[in-house]
Amino acid sequence: MATESYRRGEFPRRWFALFIVLTAMFMNQLDVTIVNVALPYIQRDLGAGVSLQQWILAGFALAFALLLVTGGRLGDITGRKKVFLTGVAGFTAASALAGLAQSGEMMAAARVAQGVFAALMVPQVLSVIQVMFQPPERLKAMGLLGVVVPFASITGPVVGALLTAGPGWRWIFWVNVPIGVLAFSGAARLVPESKSDRPLRLDIPGVLLLGLASIMLMFPLVQGHELGWPVWTVVSMALSLPLFALFGIYQFRTEGASPLVPPALFRNRSFVAGSVLMALVFSGIMSYLIVLVWDFQVAHGWSPLRMALTGLGWTIGLGLTANIAVRYGAVAGRRLIGLGLAVMVAGMAALILVLRHYGGATDSWQVFACLLVAGMGSGLVVPILVDLVLAGVPARDAGAGSGVANATIQLGTAVGVAMVGAIFFGLVGTGPRDPAVWAGATWQTLLYNAGVFLLAVLLVPLLPRRTRRHEATVGEGRSTSAS
Repeated sequence: MATESYRRGEFPRRWFALFIVLTAMFMNQLDVTIVNVALPYIQRDLGAGVSLQQWILAGFALAFALLLVTGGRLGDITGRKKVFLTGVAGFTAASALAGLAQSGEMMAAARVAQGVFAALMVPQVLSVIQVMFQPPERLKAMGLLGVVVPFASITGPVVGALLTAGPGWRWIFWVNVPIGVLAFSGAARLVPESKSDRPLRLDIPGVLLLGLASIMLMFPLVQGHELGWPVWTVVSMALSLPLFALFGIYQFRTEGASPLVPPALFRNRSFVAGSVLMALVFSGIMSYLIVLVWDFQVAHGWSPLRMALTGLGWTIGLGLTANIAVRYGAVAGRRLIGLGLAVMVAGMAALILVLRHYGGATDSWQVFACLLVAGMGSGLVVPILVDLVLAGVPARDAGAGSGVANATIQLGTAVGVAMVGAIFFGLVGTGPRDPAVWAGATWQTLLYNAGVFLLAVLLVPLLPRRTRRHEATVGEGRSTSAS
């Protein structure tokens, strides 16, 4: 069994193994975005209500976020290959069940199951790369990972639209089955087994505390509108805050005994500020499209393909500027983040003004142009944000910090979807669908997205000045172990 140490030549088939684990990462990231444009058709065929539509999106992200750190720790304890294979098999099975769903409840449950198994699968990818590669190969492998994730995000809505318009929406889930089988069989043969050299244990009370606090916050946000916002929903959200605080206190009390989140991360001001910033940014990035889908597809009859091609404005914009962030993040990371967020605010503000002025008569090119601007801003932010947030974290905590950062992104995604759903359907009410009312609710809801981007700008001065890439380059000749 391979340990944390790396010996050159120990994994001669490491590049084939990398292809396999990146295939699994692609499959997961594809599922993050592929559902958006098919959601109205899923809702129509399964009779899913407003809250179930949100659970189909947010349930995946929430389950993923809650168990991401736990999944990484399980890999460290029991073996990363073993946990990776479990995640791939479970994700593939859950995808098949989603394609077979006969009700909104069954679909939401399958999506939650996808999130659970994705949380076992995804953290192992970074760890496997760390074990199999040493600098400078490791930097190349991480670069390929950085290409796969945005490529999957770009292709997701288009693939979803083509499958929905062709064989039907169920194929957006069934397409995962052959990919999952390929990833499982390839990983079983090529990926080396590894686990941490240090004795670790799973922090069960920490997992339960974090899970309970998150559910008490999220369930009322998603379900509150449909239930008429009873008192208990407000009480539940209020009580989630002291539970989050209790989780933090418990992590400090268990320092030195394998806490779920190392307390040193809580003491790191730049990491805490950066985590809040990431949650804000991704709550806005991952929720704006569903608002546009509700307006243009559901209320105004746009086809899935038209919606997907219009939404490509953001991803094309990201592609135009991402290379700038990667090239100059090592020397000007914080300034690029600040500039990118400002451009994102400008693009979203332009979209709000266009929607407010034209309403349901808004044309595809107008939305595309606004999203192109916002996407160019995100291209300066997304490729380097995690690196920048982790730049101030000591090397001994980098693995845990990476897990927390990814969990923060997913939790921010889930909260963003829940928030825009609560705002949008609170504005449109429960009466007959009125396209004019839905158009007005759209631009008002997008104020949330512009607002979180603007709020994130205020946190930029607390970030480190540059990413860790320059440190990795300096240390290439000195590092011989996977940390």
